[in-house]
Amino acid sequence: MPERAEQPLFERLILEGMQAGLSWLTVLKKREHMRKAFFGFDVEALAAADSRVMAGWLGDPGLIRNRAKLASVVSNAQATLALPHSLSEQVWFFVDGVPTQNQWRHLSEVPSQTDASVAMSKSLKKLGFRFVGPVICYAFMQSAGLVNDHLVDCPAYSKCAALA
Repeated sequence: MPERAEQPLFERLILEGMQAGLSWLTVLKKREHMRKAFFGFDVEALAAADSRVMAGWLGDPGLIRNRAKLASVVSNAQATLALPHSLSEQVWFFVDGVPTQNQWRHLSEVPSQTDASVAMSKSLKKLGFRFVGPVICYAFMQSAGLVNDHLVDCPAYSKCAALA
Protein backbone atom coordinates (compact mmCIF):
# COMPACT_ATOMS: atom_id res chain seq x y z
CA MET A 1 0.00 0.00 0.00
CA PRO A 2 1.30 3.49 -0.78
CA GLU A 3 2.95 4.98 2.31
CA ARG A 4 3.90 8.65 2.61
CA ALA A 5 4.30 9.15 6.36
CA GLU A 6 7.86 9.71 7.54
CA GLN A 7 8.19 7.19 10.37
CA PRO A 8 6.73 4.20 8.47
CA LEU A 9 8.90 5.01 5.45
CA PHE A 10 12.02 5.22 7.61
CA GLU A 11 11.12 1.96 9.34
CA ARG A 12 10.68 0.18 6.01
CA LEU A 13 14.00 1.51 4.72
CA ILE A 14 15.78 0.24 7.83
CA LEU A 15 14.04 -3.15 7.73
CA GLU A 16 14.93 -3.64 4.07
CA GLY A 17 18.57 -2.90 4.88
CA MET A 18 18.47 -5.34 7.78
CA GLN A 19 17.12 -8.02 5.45
CA ALA A 20 20.16 -7.91 3.13
CA GLY A 21 21.57 -11.42 2.96
CA LEU A 22 18.90 -12.85 5.24
CA SER A 23 15.43 -14.26 4.80
CA TRP A 24 12.53 -11.85 5.13
CA LEU A 25 11.07 -14.20 7.74
CA THR A 26 14.09 -13.53 9.97
CA VAL A 27 13.39 -9.80 9.82
CA LEU A 28 9.65 -10.25 10.40
CA LYS A 29 10.31 -12.36 13.50
CA LYS A 30 12.53 -9.61 14.93
CA ARG A 31 10.47 -6.62 13.76
CA GLU A 32 8.60 -5.96 17.00
CA HIS A 33 11.78 -6.23 19.03
CA MET A 34 13.52 -3.86 16.61
CA ARG A 35 10.69 -1.37 17.09
CA LYS A 36 11.30 -1.39 20.83
CA ALA A 37 15.10 -1.34 20.66
CA PHE A 38 15.12 1.34 17.94
CA PHE A 39 12.89 3.75 19.87
CA GLY A 40 9.85 3.08 17.67
CA PHE A 41 12.05 4.02 14.68
CA ASP A 42 12.08 7.60 15.96
CA VAL A 43 14.59 9.32 13.67
CA GLU A 44 15.75 11.94 16.19
CA ALA A 45 16.28 9.39 18.97
CA LEU A 46 18.18 7.07 16.63
CA ALA A 47 20.34 9.89 15.26
CA ALA A 48 21.47 10.62 18.82
CA ALA A 49 22.30 6.99 19.67
CA ASP A 50 25.83 6.68 21.02
CA SER A 51 28.37 3.91 21.52
CA ARG A 52 26.63 2.71 24.70
CA VAL A 53 23.39 2.23 22.79
CA MET A 54 25.27 0.46 20.00
CA ALA A 55 26.97 -1.86 22.51
CA GLY A 56 23.55 -2.74 23.90
CA TRP A 57 22.24 -3.52 20.43
CA LEU A 58 25.25 -5.72 19.65
CA GLY A 59 24.53 -7.78 22.76
CA ASP A 60 20.79 -8.06 22.12
CA PRO A 61 19.82 -11.48 20.68
CA GLY A 62 16.46 -10.04 19.64
CA LEU A 63 18.20 -7.92 17.00
CA ILE A 64 20.17 -8.69 13.88
CA ARG A 65 23.59 -8.19 15.43
CA ASN A 66 25.55 -7.09 12.42
CA ARG A 67 27.73 -4.13 13.41
CA ALA A 68 27.54 -2.46 9.98
CA LYS A 69 23.76 -2.83 9.76
CA LEU A 70 23.28 -1.48 13.27
CA ALA A 71 25.59 1.46 12.56
CA SER A 72 23.53 2.17 9.44
CA VAL A 73 20.43 2.62 11.60
CA VAL A 74 22.14 5.58 13.27
CA SER A 75 23.76 6.99 10.13
CA ASN A 76 20.52 6.68 8.14
CA ALA A 77 18.66 8.53 10.87
CA GLN A 78 21.29 11.27 10.75
CA ALA A 79 21.08 11.40 6.95
CA THR A 80 17.29 11.63 7.18
CA LEU A 81 17.53 14.61 9.53
CA ALA A 82 20.00 16.28 7.17
CA LEU A 83 17.68 16.06 4.15
CA PRO A 84 16.68 19.46 2.74
CA HIS A 85 13.11 18.14 2.53
CA SER A 86 11.19 15.14 3.85
CA LEU A 87 12.14 11.51 3.38
CA SER A 88 8.77 11.08 1.71
CA GLU A 89 9.57 13.73 -0.88
CA GLN A 90 13.03 12.23 -1.37
CA VAL A 91 11.83 8.72 -2.21
CA TRP A 92 8.54 9.51 -3.97
CA PHE A 93 10.47 11.73 -6.40
CA PHE A 94 11.70 8.58 -8.15
CA VAL A 95 8.17 7.65 -9.23
CA ASP A 96 7.03 11.25 -9.85
CA GLY A 97 4.88 11.06 -6.71
CA VAL A 98 2.60 8.37 -8.18
CA PRO A 99 2.90 4.61 -7.56
CA THR A 100 4.09 2.67 -10.59
CA GLN A 101 1.37 0.21 -11.62
CA ASN A 102 3.03 -2.88 -13.02
CA GLN A 103 0.99 -5.66 -14.58
CA TRP A 104 2.90 -8.81 -13.81
CA ARG A 105 1.19 -12.13 -14.45
CA HIS A 106 3.98 -14.36 -13.12
CA LEU A 107 6.32 -13.94 -10.18
CA SER A 108 9.25 -14.61 -12.50
CA GLU A 109 8.47 -11.31 -14.28
CA VAL A 110 9.00 -9.15 -11.18
CA PRO A 111 12.44 -7.53 -11.32
CA SER A 112 14.85 -7.32 -8.40
CA GLN A 113 15.82 -3.76 -9.37
CA THR A 114 14.83 -1.11 -11.87
CA ASP A 115 16.26 2.10 -13.28
CA ALA A 116 14.29 3.98 -10.62
CA SER A 117 15.74 1.88 -7.79
CA VAL A 118 19.25 2.35 -9.18
CA ALA A 119 18.70 6.13 -9.28
CA MET A 120 17.23 6.11 -5.76
CA SER A 121 20.18 4.11 -4.48
CA LYS A 122 22.72 6.50 -6.00
CA SER A 123 20.87 9.51 -4.61
CA LEU A 124 20.53 8.09 -1.10
CA LYS A 125 24.17 7.04 -1.01
CA LYS A 126 25.26 10.56 -2.00
CA LEU A 127 23.16 11.85 0.88
CA GLY A 128 24.97 9.57 3.36
CA PHE A 129 22.55 6.64 3.59
CA ARG A 130 23.94 3.11 3.92
CA PHE A 131 22.53 -0.32 3.06
CA VAL A 132 20.56 1.23 0.22
CA GLY A 133 21.74 -0.65 -2.85
CA PRO A 134 19.47 -0.91 -5.91
CA VAL A 135 17.95 -4.26 -4.83
CA ILE A 136 17.29 -2.99 -1.30
CA CYS A 137 15.78 0.20 -2.75
CA TYR A 138 13.49 -1.81 -5.02
CA ALA A 139 12.32 -3.99 -2.14
CA PHE A 140 11.71 -0.76 -0.21
CA MET A 141 9.74 0.67 -3.15
CA GLN A 142 7.59 -2.46 -3.13
CA SER A 143 7.00 -2.44 0.63
CA ALA A 144 6.21 1.29 0.69
CA GLY A 145 3.84 1.08 -2.27
CA LEU A 146 5.92 3.17 -4.64
CA VAL A 147 5.45 0.28 -7.06
CA ASN A 148 2.53 -2.11 -7.28
CA ASP A 149 4.15 -5.45 -7.96
CA HIS A 150 1.21 -7.58 -6.89
CA LEU A 151 0.38 -10.05 -9.63
CA VAL A 152 -2.69 -8.91 -11.59
CA ASP A 153 -4.74 -11.86 -10.33
CA CYS A 154 -3.90 -11.10 -6.69
CA PRO A 155 -6.80 -9.51 -4.75
CA ALA A 156 -4.41 -6.81 -3.46
CA TYR A 157 -3.51 -5.69 -6.99
CA SER A 158 -6.78 -3.78 -7.59
CA LYS A 159 -6.84 -2.51 -4.01
CA CYS A 160 -3.37 -0.97 -4.41
CA ALA A 161 -4.12 0.31 -7.92
CA ALA A 162 -7.20 2.11 -6.61
CA LEU A 163 -5.04 4.03 -4.12
CA ALA A 164 -2.64 5.30 -6.77
